[in-house]
Amino acid sequence: MTVDHAPRIAPRVWLGVLAYLLYLAVFCGVWIFNGIDYTHIGDSEDTLWKWYVAPLLAGAVVIVVIVSVYGWWRPSLFDERQRMPAWVWVFPGALAVVAIANVLLGDTSALTPTMWLLLTLGSLIVGFNEELVTRGQLIVALRSRFGELGVWFFSTLLFGLLHLPNTLFGTGPFGVTQVFITFVLGSALYLLRRVSGTLIAAMLLHGLWDFSTFAANSGLTGLFGIPIGIAAVVVAIVLTRREGRAATASGPSSAEAEQGGAR
Repeated sequence: MTVDHAPRIAPRVWLGVLAYLLYLAVFCGVWIFNGIDYTHIGDSEDTLWKWYVAPLLAGAVVIVVIVSVYGWWRPSLFDERQRMPAWVWVFPGALAVVAIANVLLGDTSALTPTMWLLLTLGSLIVGFNEELVTRGQLIVALRSRFGELGVWFFSTLLFGLLHLPNTLFGTGPFGVTQVFITFVLGSALYLLRRVSGTLIAAMLLHGLWDFSTFAANSGLTGLFGIPIGIAAVVVAIVLTRREGRAATASGPSSAEAEQGGAR
């Protein structure tokens, strides 16, 4: 007997974007209610709870409910496409090394035991939430319409734009720069999903990266993270274009599968 893993609701781009916007609305709503100042999120136990953990918990409820209603858990968490070459592990692996080094070499003396706990909890949830929203259910939706080059680009662009509201909550013009930074880092996370075959790996690396940036600032994340991310963008373009050409060359049915196959 075979098990039917078909989504309860057929993937559509607008459904993925709707989930994205609802998540963002709830998350920002909690920020507004709690009086967020983004630049001071990591200052104390109180700020970490109100501005980091609380909005993430609210957002987690929203995205879990939506993905459950859609029935998109399996395609969101597990990538059944052909995996990318093993050497692609270099990019997420390098980011993991940078994140760990940043914590080890940075100043974490101001962190209390409770702050460590809140940072750990919040970082695990942010990895879960943002990956499920952008490189999980949104990729499922985008594959119903686009080839993999478009899937990479639009899912990663929306991941970057997920951070644009930070300009209204304390970062100012730097928030625009943050969109670029998260776009290039998001490309490495996309590669990790594809090379590992599961979104869970990207969730863990995402959480580690955010934990590192809030816990300490040795300068390593900016110094090495951006070049690694830019290299990941180039590799993502090359590999997804190669997939698209291969699908086109192998015939119409394969090309349709490359675009997701769901109509």
